[in-house]
Formats: sequence, structure tokens, C-alpha cells
Amino acid sequence: MKTISKLGIMCALAGSVFLSSCATDNYVTEQPVEPVYVRPVAPYANAYWVPGEWVWRGNRYIYRNGYYARPRAQRVYVQGAWVHSNRGYVWRRGHWR
Repeated sequence: MKTISKLGIMCALAGSVFLSSCATDNYVTEQPVEPVYVRPVAPYANAYWVPGEWVWRGNRYIYRNGYYARPRAQRVYVQGAWVHSNRGYVWRRGHWR
């Protein structure tokens, strides 16, 4: 009985650590400035430009340039954006909807 209890507790703790790490938001006091770069020419007809995104790396946001992608049928791309709260600014990633 003790073995099952310990195993259950360990699984619960491991699961909560995993879930909490997935839900972590990374707040900053100021929005980083988006770098200026030239968008390349579309590589094929009807290519959709997916705008650049901010990615959390090494305790800071870094900018990842945009890229061309094939449009997805019956879907639209929702661009990422900075969201302000009382904790600061956090980046919400873009996605296909």
C-alpha cells in the first residue's frame, strides 16, 4: 500500500511540474523593438507570408524572421501580438484558425 501511495504522489508531482512548465508566460517590462528586414520575394504563386514572431530563449525574447508558407484551406492566419497586463508584456504566438 505504501508503494502505491508513493508512486501516486510521485506521478502527481511530476505531472504538475510538467503542466506548470507548459503554461509559463514570460513577461517583460517593455516590448522589444521589431528589427527591420526586407521580405524576400515569394518563392511560388499564392505563397502566404507568415509574419515574424518573438520567441523566448535564454531569459529574453529574440525575434524570428517571417517566412512563406502554403495557405491552409478554409483557415486564416491570426498574427501574433504583444498583450499588456499588470505583470508586463507577454507575446501571444500567431496561429492558423
